[in-house]
Amino acid sequence: MQFVSYFAVYFIAWWMTLFAVLPFGLRTQAEANEVVPGSVESAPARFRGGRVVLMTTIVSALIYGGWYILSVRFGYGIDSLPQLYPDFE
Repeated sequence: MQFVSYFAVYFIAWWMTLFAVLPFGLRTQAEANEVVPGSVESAPARFRGGRVVLMTTIVSALIYGGWYILSVRFGYGIDSLPQLYPDFE
């Protein structure tokens, strides 16, 4: 596999992990009792974008490392998954 393919897999893992990591440590304006007029109470009281990016990068690197070890080193792939439906051929 080429470098661009490895980067594409990492980028997909990073992007999916971003949405899983976003709510970690989030305090809403309602929880902090600091609701800004004109905003929703569920808006973040203080958004920490750098922390979210760092956590996303670390978690996605772990996911990518697991994928790399299983697929490239041990040779597991999509064909290694069990077939859950009958073969009608």
